[in-house]
Amino acid sequence: MRHLLTLLLLTTLLFASDIKTEQKIYGVIIHALLPDKDEIKVWSDTASKEALLASLQGVKSVASPKDADFVLLSKQKNISTDGIKFVTNFQLLESEQKSVVGGFFWQKGRPNILFLRDNLKKHNIELPLSMQEYVEDAL
Repeated sequence: MRHLLTLLLLTTLLFASDIKTEQKIYGVIIHALLPDKDEIKVWSDTASKEALLASLQGVKSVASPKDADFVLLSKQKNISTDGIKFVTNFQLLESEQKSVVGGFFWQKGRPNILFLRDNLKKHNIELPLSMQEYVEDAL
């Protein structure tokens, strides 16, 4: 029983650590993509991701993707918005690569960040030098 409790506690701590890491990464990404916005409106097709984003400083959740500056997609395709679209998995990045600026997803326990150069240009986005290593010409 004691070992089970220890295992549950460790799992909870690791999961919480991953969530905090993910939250920090999204904060950096969102503010790099929209550096001139004092309040960034976000929408996600996943409630847990929307809550994670909305808890960031300077970020506010909105009810519709049409009202969002930043749209985070985990499962939906063909979302109509003028906002910047970003995805949470590689498969969605592949299928939506003509309309999304990039993606952030976990692979083999490590975070992966990718930005698509052409789509950054379409939105007139110039990422900071510290993020240039994540910009790709193609998948």
